[in-house]
Amino acid sequence: MSGEKTMRVPKLRFPEFRGAADWKERQIGEFLSESRLAGSKGNVAKKITVKLWGNGVFEKNDAIQGSINTQYFRRKAGQFIYSKLDFLNQAFGIIPPGLDNFESTVDLPCFDFAEGLSPVFLLEYVKRKDFYERLGETADGSRKARRIHAETFLSFPVALPVPAEQQKITDCLSSADELIAAQARKVDALKTHKKGLMQQLFPHEGETHPRLRFPEFQNAGKWESRKIGDMFSLTNGYAFKPEDWKPTGTPIIRIQNLNDPSAEFNYSQEPVPERNRVERGDLLFAWSGTLGSSFGARIWNGPSGVLNQHIFKVLMDERKIKLPFALLTLARVEDDIAKKSHGFKVSFVHVKKSDLVKVALALPSLAEQQRIADCLSSLDTLITAATQELDILKTHKKGLVQQLFPSAQEVAA
Repeated sequence: MSGEKTMRVPKLRFPEFRGAADWKERQIGEFLSESRLAGSKGNVAKKITVKLWGNGVFEKNDAIQGSINTQYFRRKAGQFIYSKLDFLNQAFGIIPPGLDNFESTVDLPCFDFAEGLSPVFLLEYVKRKDFYERLGETADGSRKARRIHAETFLSFPVALPVPAEQQKITDCLSSADELIAAQARKVDALKTHKKGLMQQLFPHEGETHPRLRFPEFQNAGKWESRKIGDMFSLTNGYAFKPEDWKPTGTPIIRIQNLNDPSAEFNYSQEPVPERNRVERGDLLFAWSGTLGSSFGARIWNGPSGVLNQHIFKVLMDERKIKLPFALLTLARVEDDIAKKSHGFKVSFVHVKKSDLVKVALALPSLAEQQRIADCLSSLDTLITAATQELDILKTHKKGLVQQLFPSAQEVAA
């Protein structure tokens, strides 16, 4: 076929294809054609969106209003869709059956498949960073393209085996996806169970007794209402400037270090007040950040260092409240703190110390605190183990993809 080029075979090949023909370089446009089925105009459209970093295709249900003259196009289940603006952020996918007949603008083009190319095979091929990032960055005359237009995408080269080998690869990777999805559901179920248990083990707002209590505390007294400012001392981190950051010295603990234990540190070589020093096991509270990740309480498990601003060092009287229970208590009120904060985004919250210290918490005896912490800690152990298994499965699939596809560097640009 004109323009066809023989490719080196991948590092890993199924036994029945080890003697088969080499993979061939083709253009994606030989197998895909852009769909332009006219749909609705304006806000009456059932909109579709593609989430970043390979997170898939979903209904668009945000409150952003478009122009009444904006033209939408009807999309079909099984079509390939991507974002012209966010191709380099891995915003592409296959439209699922539940979104059949949903619509998108020309900035989210869709494509029908011809025979000879499996949709799942193409998706796995394109999802690889050395494909979408390398080709995307050179799509505009070796400059990082701001938009990947449909004609550019269709001109991208793809290395293909025969359809039977494509199917074998997609079956293998689909099986891995099923295992990953099942393990992810297990992790989610454990987290949901823990959340529900916490709701039962702590009094509801305005109440002084939890709905669920361990037998030895059934007849114990009511929980005592205390404000965060009465139980904890909150010290903000030191206001370092970028010019204070050095390549060596004392580690500066920033938000990125709370989120990712492997994140690199900046360092300080100047004297810092003792109150800003942090040791392993200290309780910290990030008072500005993203809900579910950077915002909230956690126990520091890294090296000794100095605390950066936007994070409180939390001290307590352990004759009244124990560290594990303090962590649970602060984690439980994060949503309440977010509602009362001065955030400027739905997911990004910012809380003042003056607001935080006024939040009221219910406090049981030290013995009941320890019992609750031990129970929930055992669940945390199960969640951690299940999450590690999930990470192993994801790593295994990533390794399979690297072995089952030739490197994009082998494909002529």
